[in-house]
Amino acid sequence: MAAETPQKEQPEATAAAAPAESTETPAATAEEQPSPTPEERIAQLEAQLADLAAQLAQARQEARENWDKFVRERADLENFRKRREREIADRVLQQKKALLNKLLEVMDNLDRALAYQDSLDRQGLQQTLRLVAWQMNELIRSEGLTPVPTVGEQFNPYIHEAVEAVEDSEKPEGIVVEEVRKGYKLSDETLRPARVKVTVAASNKEREQQGEA
Repeated sequence: MAAETPQKEQPEATAAAAPAESTETPAATAEEQPSPTPEERIAQLEAQLADLAAQLAQARQEARENWDKFVRERADLENFRKRREREIADRVLQQKKALLNKLLEVMDNLDRALAYQDSLDRQGLQQTLRLVAWQMNELIRSEGLTPVPTVGEQFNPYIHEAVEAVEDSEKPEGIVVEEVRKGYKLSDETLRPARVKVTVAASNKEREQQGEA
């Protein structure tokens, strides 16, 4: 009987210990943060307001700098445009002066021919006029002007202006047979079309005459 008593008491001790452990509570949780006082809240708002004011001041400063940069760049662009216009105008003026000086040389020779026409014989006057014509042709050639080909060429409405239709059975239709006024090209562009007479078949010419009537 004495040996059984400890065996019965051991579970009881365990059972008694269990409620003791279960009654233990963990450490108290951290206390909730207290609400800020009105003074603290005002201080926080003032700090935020100061930060926003600093950001606004920085944004305004950047805006002023960007505007000043825009104004300077626009002024530089305008100055560059005006400078280019002056350079182009000066270049055109210099080219015009050079061309006029060349023309004045031709005019000088023409004035001499007119001044001495009474003292020159026919051959001398013709030679002087041929010299003036050669000088003028050299001048316009140096400026890039070339005469439009006419007599013997096929009529081309881009470089020719027909002023008369000529009946010619020995030549194909649409051939230039006579130049009335010279035409010129500047590089590849027609500056002035040549006025020409062009061959036409007899039947076509009769129809044209009837149409005009």
